[in-house]
Amino acid sequence: MTTSLALAIASTPCAAYAAGGKTTGDRKEAQQTTATRQDKNLGVQTKVQTTVEGSPKSAKTGTLTPANSNWDPPACWYEPAYSPKQIEATVKAIRSFKVFNIGDLVGGVFDSYFKEGKPYKNYNLDKQGEGQFWAAAVDEKRKDEPGAQACNRMPFWVAKGEPPKERLAVSPKILAEYAYGQIPVPDTEIKMAPEGETKVNLPTWAWLDKAKFKKISVTASLPGTGLSATTTAEPVSLKLEPGTSDAETYPSSGECPIGDGGRIGKPRAKGTPADTDPPCGVRYLRSSGDASYGLKATITWQVTWKSTTEPGGELPPGEFGATQDVVVREIQSVNR
Repeated sequence: MTTSLALAIASTPCAAYAAGGKTTGDRKEAQQTTATRQDKNLGVQTKVQTTVEGSPKSAKTGTLTPANSNWDPPACWYEPAYSPKQIEATVKAIRSFKVFNIGDLVGGVFDSYFKEGKPYKNYNLDKQGEGQFWAAAVDEKRKDEPGAQACNRMPFWVAKGEPPKERLAVSPKILAEYAYGQIPVPDTEIKMAPEGETKVNLPTWAWLDKAKFKKISVTASLPGTGLSATTTAEPVSLKLEPGTSDAETYPSSGECPIGDGGRIGKPRAKGTPADTDPPCGVRYLRSSGDASYGLKATITWQVTWKSTTEPGGELPPGEFGATQDVVVREIQSVNR
């Protein structure tokens, strides 16, 4: 039954999804969020829209990985989706699917649920304009996660002005957590001196372009509901991992704090002695031989959220990093 149900809905135009959108500045893009595994329950594409402020200037961006591995925000939720007339039209369209009588079979299941009083009668047509059927939607980026299977209810009725009696009903907090996964953070390719190749026991200075690392906010909103939330990420530190235990970092913790104006580390000025310790960097104690070391640079972002209807607060810090190859050579001595 489940296979036939999913096949029928996926193969008919009746389950057309209501598309959302993503706005960056003045530009609106189609949002491809889908709820494919929710098809058998008349799931919908989310109508949540996102707006980005402080978008990074970097051409390369990524998304944050929560520093708290135990944090597991919802990968799916329920949101307003169908009016009574839309549910009626959807079930009728399913019934028109005649291959192997699947339309009649699946349509009969839906008619029993929406039309014959189990639990709804005549699609709630007498309540048109007084509420909506809420349906499951899935975060497209997380559709393959086990949590995306949590929203397995058929569409349920919520009267206008009444709070839905469902733990996973969309809320400002859920919107804030969704926005967390939409924050476009810049790549963390650090600049170094010396660049690309250094010498054993000589400090390598490391820094990042301060113009790239500023606050970034994403506002997620659900049109027609008055629900919205803004999630903001702010860089707080750069962590250096040399890629070998035969190395020392500056500072010794490997954590380079974010300075005024977003400055991370400091470029080595011309004329600076080669053995001068940098405010942020690394010193390799052993040659990399014919290979190289993978120097990983990770930015930690502090994340908070707010909305007009809930107090908001902190979300787990996020991380985003990249690894660069560093060749380390022995200092050549001159024999006289």
